[in-house]
Amino acid sequence: MVNKMRQLVMEEEGQGLSEYGLVLAGVVTVVAAAIVLLRTEITDLFTNLLP
Repeated sequence: MVNKMRQLVMEEEGQGLSEYGLVLAGVVTVVAAAIVLLRTEITDLFTNLLP
């Protein structure tokens, strides 16, 4: 049982998945910030598209 616990602690397979999660969180944060900063320009763009 102790050996199994040591293997779980030393196992690095989940490390790649957590790194992808952190990268995804960073991308989402940048996109959300861009949308907030460009809100008026985006609104004007869609308003001008409709006659």
